[in-house]
Parts: sequence; structure tokens; C-alpha cells
Amino acid sequence: MSKGTLFDKVWNLHTVGTLTSGQTQLFIGLHLIHEVTSPQAFAMLRERELKVLFPERTVATVDHIVPTENQARPFADVLAEEMIVALEDNCKAHNIRFYNVGSGRQGIVHVIAPEQGLTQPGMTIACGDSHTSTHGAFGAIAFGIGTSQVRDVLASQTLALSKLKVRKIEVNGTLNPGVYAKDVVLHLIRKLGVNGGVGYAYEYAGTTFEQMSMEERMTVCNMAIEGGARCGYINPDQVTFDYLKGREFAPKGEDWSQAVEWWTSIRSDADAEYDDVVVFDAADIQPTVTWGITPGQGIGINETIPTPEELSDSDRAIAQEAYRYMKLNPGDRIAGTKVDVCFVGSCTNGRISDLREAAKFAKGRQVAPGIKAFIVPGSEDVKKQAEAEGLDKVFLEAGFEWRESGCSMCLAMNPDKLQGSQISASSSNRNFKGRQGSSEGRTLLMSPAMVVAAAINGVVSDVRELL
Repeated sequence: MSKGTLFDKVWNLHTVGTLTSGQTQLFIGLHLIHEVTSPQAFAMLRERELKVLFPERTVATVDHIVPTENQARPFADVLAEEMIVALEDNCKAHNIRFYNVGSGRQGIVHVIAPEQGLTQPGMTIACGDSHTSTHGAFGAIAFGIGTSQVRDVLASQTLALSKLKVRKIEVNGTLNPGVYAKDVVLHLIRKLGVNGGVGYAYEYAGTTFEQMSMEERMTVCNMAIEGGARCGYINPDQVTFDYLKGREFAPKGEDWSQAVEWWTSIRSDADAEYDDVVVFDAADIQPTVTWGITPGQGIGINETIPTPEELSDSDRAIAQEAYRYMKLNPGDRIAGTKVDVCFVGSCTNGRISDLREAAKFAKGRQVAPGIKAFIVPGSEDVKKQAEAEGLDKVFLEAGFEWRESGCSMCLAMNPDKLQGSQISASSSNRNFKGRQGSSEGRTLLMSPAMVVAAAINGVVSDVRELL
């Protein structure tokens, strides 16, 4: 095994060749597909009379367009029904494994692949979805790709990519109570900027990430893309191996011990050289909420919305746009901002540990009058597990709606949408203008626990006051 970073090792092991453009032709070990970015790619294959080269390396699910209230077929939304039928037909025609609604395995693509053990250290993974960086939590190199690239992977199992630089982001120390992985990544994006990672892979290192569970690590890597990085990863360790052991597609028996030995060998070497290194202290991070229209416009719950004078010249123009769109005033406290809708779910925070933590704060409390609050499990497996633990009853008794699995209001390509200029407390990953289904809708990103605190109080609140 060559020396260097995990990124270098995995990249080199998957390099097929160097193209005349100077790009690397990179072999993709696992290709995840869903109903939104695959129909056009399959159509392009048909036009060229091509087949899927390695169908056994392709796995499909349906997530973006599925309704979370009533999943009876045909879907009420005609376009959504057309998209799921197209995926069903394409998977059948090419013999691709498909986790459909009602299969017991359906869910958000970045939730189901890890929980089935499909995502493993040292892999290259691609999916026609921005947040494919999630899988880097396992020590994989995972890329979100466009529709034409989905076609390329289906046809050749390779991608043409330019090699990235590697930035090591080290966070050390123990997080304070009420501070979560979501707060960590929002803090990092705030400090490094939404374009800070352009051209980089982010390696998350340090004692803070070492102490995190796999699901917390997935939250961090999920939002690497929001900081401009093409991918983000964490070196595999015992936490990774414990999570994977016994899962359906994880190695078994003698293969398991060999896999762990190899996974350990691909970790970044102690003397690996990085293109950049930045260091943060976990003690400096507090519950964080976005106030603007990019994930980088975030502040601690006890801070005030920055004034133009406090911002750099490059940040001032987007801040002025954010003040207008969000209808928030510079200098105001973010705490106490009234909310209309509270959403826990998405590929960032729709896993079982997210729901457990949210339930702790919902238990014995009531959603404030006039607040629409709902919980959307990230997969059918997560829903089943939550119900076995009685979490659904905790949420229902507190006045939350309990939904079926899907992407829901993260992207709102389904019936879950904001209305008018409603303001949402959301555990998802993007607060862009119009992101949650209304051209005037406003999104405040925060941790699931903070979403519950907002639902209980009807305003943005410090979850630590509920501890």
C-alpha cells in the first residue's frame, strides 16, 4: 500500500488510466441511483443501444418524489407516478436491485446504503445526488454526479474526474451538552465558507470526530458539499467496523477479518502530507442556526444576525440579499424568531439516532399551537425500528405528525412543501431560496433537537434550556 492520505490511496487503487484531457478515468465500485436523475441516463443508453455494464454494482431506491402521508399506488401526483414507473421498468430491464416502496428496504438513498452494509471503507461511490458525500463517513470516496455522468457510470462503471487536493479539518475536544454533529458542520461551513472547499476533498480528523457515532459522522460528511468540497471523509476505525459487522452486504466469516485488515491499511498515514490543514476547538461550538440563504450564513443561538459592517466585502452582497428574502434584520437575535413549520428528517438527520435524540426533547411536551411539526424517518428500516422503540407514540402524543419514509420537505419534490412565506425550522441541509417548495419560503437549518425545541416553543430556541 502506498503512503499518503486515504484519498490518495483509494484514488490510486481505482485509477483505470489517464485521459487525454489530463483527467483520471476512475473505476466506481458502487453506483446508487434513484428516480430523479436516472430516467434521462437510461434513455441515453437506449439511444446508443448500450447495456448497464455491471448491474450488480448498481442499487436503486425511490426517495425524492414519494409522498410521506399516503404512499398508495398510483401516486396522486401523475409526474411522481411516471418517475417511479420509469425506475421500476429500467431496473427490471437491466436486472438492477431495486428497493421499492413497501419492500422494507426503501428509503433515502444515503440512508439505506449504509444501513444495508453496501457502503464500505475504501470504496469509490457515485450517485446522481449532491449529498453522496455522506458515504465518506465510512472512509469511502463518494461523489455526487450529474445525469450525463450517471449515464457514463451505467455504461462503463467509470467516471472522468480531475484529482482533488486534500484539506485536513481537525476538530478536537468533547462537544458541550446540546451541541451535535449538525452544529459542528454548520460551524465549519460558517468559518471556511460555502466555497472554501472548491477543488478539495475534506478529511475530517481529530478527537471530536473520533468520539462520534457513525450516524453523526454521516451528518458531517453529508454537508461537506455545502462547504464547496467535492467529497468529505473520515478514516475508518473500530466505530466503523462495529457499525458494519453483521449487516446484509458486509463481509462475513474469514472475509470479515481480511476486510478489517485492509480497511485499516487505507487509513491516512501519520506522516501523510496535506494541501491544507485547519484546526478547531469543539468547546467553541454552540447550537448553530442559519439565518440566511446559504448554509454558511449561520450563527450560534446566542448571537445576533450580523450587520453589514461586521462582514467582509465578499460576504456583504449576499447578506443584503438574505436580509431581504428572509425578512430578518441585522443586529436582531436569532433566538425568538417565530417559526411556522418544524421538520425532522432528510439524508442529513433522518436516521434512528436523530429520532431518538429528538424524542428525548419531545417526550412529555406539546407542540405549540399553530405549528405544523412532522417527523419523517429516513428509511422503512428506520421507521420500523423507531416504532419498535415507541418513538412514534412519543412524537404523536406531543403533537407531531409521524410519516412514511422519504426525502420529504428537504427538496419538496413531493407534497411536503412550505406555503407562501412560511418559515421552517429544518434538520435538512440546504436553506436556498425556494428550496422547501415555495418561492417565498424561508428555511432555518439546525439540529433535530433544536427543531423540536422550536416546535415546542413556537420560536427558535436554545435546546439547552430543555435539557
